[in-house]
Amino acid sequence: MTSHRLITDNRSLHALYEELTAGDCIVGRIRLKKTEEPLLLDLVERGVQLFPSAISQLCCRSKCLQTRLFASEMIPHTLAIHDLHDIQEATTSYQQLQIGKVITKHDRRNAGMGIHLWNSTEEVFSQASFGSMKFPFVLQPFIADCRDIRVIILDDYVEAYWRHNPHNFRNNLHFGGESCPCEISDQQAQLCQKVMGRGKFPYAHLDLMVTPDNTTWLTEINLRGGIKGAKIDPATYRAKIEQIHQGAVAAFNIP
Repeated sequence: MTSHRLITDNRSLHALYEELTAGDCIVGRIRLKKTEEPLLLDLVERGVQLFPSAISQLCCRSKCLQTRLFASEMIPHTLAIHDLHDIQEATTSYQQLQIGKVITKHDRRNAGMGIHLWNSTEEVFSQASFGSMKFPFVLQPFIADCRDIRVIILDDYVEAYWRHNPHNFRNNLHFGGESCPCEISDQQAQLCQKVMGRGKFPYAHLDLMVTPDNTTWLTEINLRGGIKGAKIDPATYRAKIEQIHQGAVAAFNIP
């Protein structure tokens, strides 16, 4: 009888990578360079079990992938832009819809550092044509006066708080924003669960946008994120993540 292996650290993973077979398990996020990300597909194809799932780990790395998977839960007409053809097509579409100001999001930047506001898709197309915009990126209509809600879901622990910056549409708490605990509605909770289920997220940080007409959309999701503004403290947060991981280890039932 073959004894399956349990990997819980990245050093062991890389040391044993070639030896892993179907039934072996990896618990914990895998550290990979951008060009190594296809290894997640290789592991899944070989029958290696991952926790968190491979798709959730990839989603954390790419806002464009999130857009493809969760577009129906995002602001309508949110698009992943991969090349000049995409942005030219989007420019035509947005102008037909009379969409003016737009937001772009760099694919792999966090903490609001990759979010930019433009007066039109023509501006974005011009920058991309001259090589000033790196592909890929996310494009979406700009909606003013929205409320931003961060939701943290760690198994049975759920916490939500709104974030607001009166001087910056990004609502970043590290640059003058403020926060306050809030309750999410049943519809917002269902949205979070739907997105987590689609991306196979065992736990998550979700950012929601509530528009002036009181419609809620997903802006992004991550396995982990900043907890500035949250009630949960770092030590408790880490303990809950570890508890979830230990539960996965027990479920795999590997001696």
